[in-house]
Amino acid sequence: MKSYKGRGVVLHTLKYGDSSMVVQLLTDVGGRRSYMVQGVRSSRGHGSKLALFQPMFALEFEGLESSRRRMDSFREVRSGAVLRTLPFDVRKASIALFMAETLYRLVKECEPNAPLFDFVWNSVGALDAMEEGVANFHLWFLANLSRFLGFWPGNAYAEGAWFDVREGLFVRERPAGFAALDPAAARTLHELLGRDVRDLASLGLNRRQRVEFLDGMLVYYGYHLDAIHSVRSVRMLQELF
Repeated sequence: MKSYKGRGVVLHTLKYGDSSMVVQLLTDVGGRRSYMVQGVRSSRGHGSKLALFQPMFALEFEGLESSRRRMDSFREVRSGAVLRTLPFDVRKASIALFMAETLYRLVKECEPNAPLFDFVWNSVGALDAMEEGVANFHLWFLANLSRFLGFWPGNAYAEGAWFDVREGLFVRERPAGFAALDPAAARTLHELLGRDVRDLASLGLNRRQRVEFLDGMLVYYGYHLDAIHSVRSVRMLQELF
């Protein structure tokens, strides 16, 4: 079997039989890919590997292509980044679950997409390193992910503008006949798109504003990619933040 080396971020896992599982990764070598991991749930010698396959964990691996199965396997797999806080902080772990589920539902391509992969890989490191502004991270991630999914806002922001969900444009007046982000949410979108992830604490949103903005972004995503409505971890974030 042909082998190859790559990096990946864990999106989803599914138990397979008594001791194995199927892992969905977003990879740098082939977009979204499925891997069979045998014996990972066994109590004899492989239990430590199970900890690698948590939502949004970064991995480095040597993969094996299989002509007989629809999914590849690993010759070797290890952690691709030292995560110091994400596995132990319930807020960050909840955001990671949301990120993984969102990507799992929305990204279907099995071709390399270097800009998307780099954004996701770097986002994991940024979330792990954050000390302040964690409550705004999922909003920043959704706003900036739109660039790589094909519906990034198409024009410049002006003070007091609404955001037309259907056209993906900032507009002076509320669009007729369709949902829009109101001026407060439109301003938040503009600020998130231009803000360094390390400066999210200065955004100054309260809980109500975060919930309303998240609801608006789900409408925006839902118009362009209906699968966002299947992301069940949204409610958990609304309760946490």
